[in-house]
Amino acid sequence: MKDIQDLMFQLQKKNDSKIVLYVADGLGGLPQQPGGKTELETAATPNLDKLAQRGTLGLSTPVLPGITPGSGPGHLGLFGYDPLTFNIGRGVLEALGIDFDLGPNDVAIRGNFCTIDGDGKITDRRAGRIASDIGAKLCEKLDQIEIPGVEVFVKPVKEYRLVIVFRGEGLGGHVADTDPQKTGVPPLAAKATEADSEKTAEICNQFIEKAREVLKDDAPANLLTLRGIAKKPDIPTYEDVYGLKAGAIAVYPMYRGLARLVGMDVLDAGQTLDDQMKCLEANWDKYDFFFIHFKYTDSTGEDGNFEMKVKRTEEFDTGIAKIEAMGPTVIIVTGDHSTPSKMKSHSWHPVPLLLAADRCRYDGSTGFSESECLKGGLGQIQAKYIMSLAMAHADRLEKYGA
Repeated sequence: MKDIQDLMFQLQKKNDSKIVLYVADGLGGLPQQPGGKTELETAATPNLDKLAQRGTLGLSTPVLPGITPGSGPGHLGLFGYDPLTFNIGRGVLEALGIDFDLGPNDVAIRGNFCTIDGDGKITDRRAGRIASDIGAKLCEKLDQIEIPGVEVFVKPVKEYRLVIVFRGEGLGGHVADTDPQKTGVPPLAAKATEADSEKTAEICNQFIEKAREVLKDDAPANLLTLRGIAKKPDIPTYEDVYGLKAGAIAVYPMYRGLARLVGMDVLDAGQTLDDQMKCLEANWDKYDFFFIHFKYTDSTGEDGNFEMKVKRTEEFDTGIAKIEAMGPTVIIVTGDHSTPSKMKSHSWHPVPLLLAADRCRYDGSTGFSESECLKGGLGQIQAKYIMSLAMAHADRLEKYGA
């Protein structure tokens, strides 16, 4: 354990309190025009606004000011782990999210099916968001690829997403992504970022060339890009660090994988927000801590669809009343990062944060929005300190020092 994990381990204490971390992925936004309203400010969120009126607000920085986080670092920060200390590859998270048992000789990779034109240039980075059943059939074809010296596993995740695992001796997990993050250019070649991963990069490039042949007649999914190439790290569990028995209620595999990595029990979340709330109710007496993940504020932001992100934010708001009905000691509402629809991508902007508990200092907030959070009593904090605040408000921390 390191730094804040050591301190939490030393100070943790047990009681019957319940903590709920309710995450709207990519929550933070921007106005379409200067002086306008963000998606959150535009949305009708009566439940969040009411909660803010008995809570305290702030803004969280997922990593460091100006640094745009991926979903992995963003969530690690929310869970109280310094994302600069614990660097978790997305491939590992995706593999764990589909219950793939990663071993010490495995390199896990998140794949995205994509569309390329006759010149080999990417025209759609997500292959038109193909249906999951189509993606599964393509994975069956790719799973037949053989590369000397390694075992190859290819498994479907959801829609255009897949997991590739290479198993063999001498594989490192330090290889740059092949996704150029834009259209109109070819996929990048896999390149090792450290000497221990030259073999892995070579295998990645061999796999891509074999996949090009396998998928040549399967447009729009006629190639794939590789992201988050990594090996599974050692990381202390939630129960070790916080003394909390934690349950995760997440639909998308990556977030289920991240929860499993830190020792949470991954519960049957179903497919809808209503399913997730039913799961919360069914498991309420079994856990001290719940992580509830809502994806669609992020995906609509990445699509650049301001109006749909507003609607998804309003859908997220409906979950608050159901959470409150369970009587948690502490409710944390925030996002793992900002995804402004204006930018169609993750961004570095601080993320709205709400903490509600009987022990919190109400800061006079009248609603939940970026502008209200800017004035809130929590100020601007790094995300890795949210869990210590949650633990304190749940009376789960002893005094530090004499």
